[in-house]
Amino acid sequence: MAETRENLPELSISPEKICFIITKAREFDAKDVVTDPGDSSNATDDGMVSVLEDHKDDPVVQEISAAIFGMVEDEQVDLVTLAWLGRGDGTLDDWDELRAEAARAHNKRTASYLLGFPLLANYLEDGLSQFGISCEE
Repeated sequence: MAETRENLPELSISPEKICFIITKAREFDAKDVVTDPGDSSNATDDGMVSVLEDHKDDPVVQEISAAIFGMVEDEQVDLVTLAWLGRGDGTLDDWDELRAEAARAHNKRTASYLLGFPLLANYLEDGLSQFGISCEE
């Protein structure tokens, strides 16, 4: 039985925080592998191509990690649960079970776990849309 708008599970994380992670995850997904790790040229000289490469000290990764690290545990658990929901691991009817599993598996590596999802932004967006919420303004 599908959830009605009034009976939706309550999120402990704000849509604004989720939309920020989605935006940053899209920036991260656009990155490419490092083509020349030993390159010592100036970014300006090589057309800023290195900005599009996935470097170890990538500021987008640092922003996502800091945002997730700054969340309380319940927010991190909801974020993981939303990603799982958007990935198709369940439906809103399964929210309590999915969330319980995310809470059980919670650790201090939530950011790196989520950044390992190749389609994180899409999964979060799809999960959020099941709540009738969109990041589009």
